[in-house]
Amino acid sequence: MTIKEIAQLAGVSISTVSKIVNGKDDSINPKTRKRVLEIVKEYNYTPYASVKLVSEAKTFVLGVLLNSFTRSSLFLNGAIAVAQKNGYGLLVYDSLGSLETELKNITTLCKSQVDGVIWEPVNNESKEHEQYFEKYRIEVCRINAPFDANHYFIDFSQISYEATKLLLSYGHTKVGCLIRRGSIRSKLALEGFKKCLLEHGIPFRDNMILPEENDEWHNQIFAHLLTGIISTHFTSAQLLVEDLEKKRLQMPYNLSLISLRDDLRGITQPSKISSIRIPNYEFGSFVCERLIEKCEKRQFNTENFQTAYPLENTHSLDVPYFSQTKQIVVVGSINTDVILNVNELPQPGQVTSTNTSFTSPGGKGANQAVAVAKLGHRVSLIGKVGNDYDSALVYSIIEENHVNTLGILRDPLAETGKAYIHLQDNGESTITILNGANETLCPEEILMHKDLFQNASYCLLQTEIPENTVETAARLAHECGVRNILKPAVMKRLLPSLMKYIDIFVPNKAEAELLCPEETTIEGKAEAFIRHGAKSVIITLGHSGCYIKDPTFTGYLPAIHFSTIDTTGAADAFIGALAAYLTDGYPIEHAARIATYAAAFSVARQGVIPALIDRNSLEAYIKKVEPDLIQIGNREVFT
Repeated sequence: MTIKEIAQLAGVSISTVSKIVNGKDDSINPKTRKRVLEIVKEYNYTPYASVKLVSEAKTFVLGVLLNSFTRSSLFLNGAIAVAQKNGYGLLVYDSLGSLETELKNITTLCKSQVDGVIWEPVNNESKEHEQYFEKYRIEVCRINAPFDANHYFIDFSQISYEATKLLLSYGHTKVGCLIRRGSIRSKLALEGFKKCLLEHGIPFRDNMILPEENDEWHNQIFAHLLTGIISTHFTSAQLLVEDLEKKRLQMPYNLSLISLRDDLRGITQPSKISSIRIPNYEFGSFVCERLIEKCEKRQFNTENFQTAYPLENTHSLDVPYFSQTKQIVVVGSINTDVILNVNELPQPGQVTSTNTSFTSPGGKGANQAVAVAKLGHRVSLIGKVGNDYDSALVYSIIEENHVNTLGILRDPLAETGKAYIHLQDNGESTITILNGANETLCPEEILMHKDLFQNASYCLLQTEIPENTVETAARLAHECGVRNILKPAVMKRLLPSLMKYIDIFVPNKAEAELLCPEETTIEGKAEAFIRHGAKSVIITLGHSGCYIKDPTFTGYLPAIHFSTIDTTGAADAFIGALAAYLTDGYPIEHAARIATYAAAFSVARQGVIPALIDRNSLEAYIKKVEPDLIQIGNREVFT
């Protein structure tokens, strides 16, 4: 293709084509220039060396000179797509943060006679290199050069502003910005973070700046002094999540997190971190389009890059810890249960042998917490374990059942509590308790977890931990407006100082006899417990059901009869279900009726935690055997 043929196709003179391809076209009509350039690019026309001006002739090649190639792959993809669409090739270089390397790259680009360059300067000293582009009349679009007023950039301040605004919309006010020292992105994002707080009336404090290099601020998350975080780098957010998981904190239960995110390529699994994608591809497209406009002397857009910043997912976002749906708190014992199957329970002076045994986490505190969790409620367990292998087993099983373990403490000088259970063929059992770390759970350790009682409905208590600790928990719950349910396991006497805080007292028949021997009837014992301070009483009677004494209902409920294999955890299953359905708003009579089904399921299988029933199975069964008892889905129960 000759210049004469180009001129004929464009309908212009040969001199007009020559002026356009050699950059001497200031007087040429823009429409004519555009038409000629389109034909030149389409036919890959290159003027003869004898007639072209080496420093000014168009080559339809653009340069890209970045300061950090590795973080800009999507940016390059966007630039390449636009360049190819417009008939341009790209030469890409990386300055690697070095002024010397930058100058070498600029020299190479100039010698290559590129029409224009997308340039990410190393720093403000890069201004001295600009003369080379001017000498060769190479058009330049600067990016990410805050020291230069005429540059294009992704508005990290605005992205951070939007992320912070979203976090505030969930109700978070105890927020922080996770930054990387020395990062321009972090610096700009921090500005947006501060601006958003200011506009929403939240004072900014220096301790809201959370440096990646120093994790001392993690303690603020433990104490719930920090409930929401904006992270400027996704890898920083990932490291934070890994650390929180090691410390057994859960997102978004304990912390809401939003992160800026560079690149989603190659990721097949959805992220557990809510993120705002940084639009590198769109930015590359935008800057390349602006550069081509300058090279071809089109109407030039001087506005900075603007786009929407949508949230990728909401996996790690929720309302603050203290504002979430009412949870249930359990304060009590944590053991490992060693279960020995025997033909007959041990008798004095006799040796009893067994052929089978197994070990699993237990203790009334752990059992009741898992019972609640399996019935679909958020639950926190406060208790103590040792620093031994058994404690690892306890943590593992309890976490698998979605119990919040923030309140579980370790005692380095004690072993995890144990329960040695002799289980007879008919399901009856005898239990010997080794208290271990349970004995060291003290009142101060309850008070340090006061935040767990915020926005709770019920606190489930047992007496396999020190009496003063139980009383402290009951008093704290009462002060926080939380109702107490007490199971008086191994309790030898009624404590007036404790009973005044008890809303529902749930002894079994043997415990009721021990605590109130002066009354001969179940009804009389229940009335006596009311006189001692309990607001309501439920006495469980095994195969005979239970007796309820409450202002709204007084009477017996029958048991649900399943084949009995192991009665060990029946009371814990009952209390867990009772608390769960009371929290859902059921009257005590109806909640107790459901709880009898939960207890029946538990005795039909061996062990405690493995035998606890989940909500779907429980309600599906109830609906099948008593269709007028429960309407699954809308929680309107019992006609």
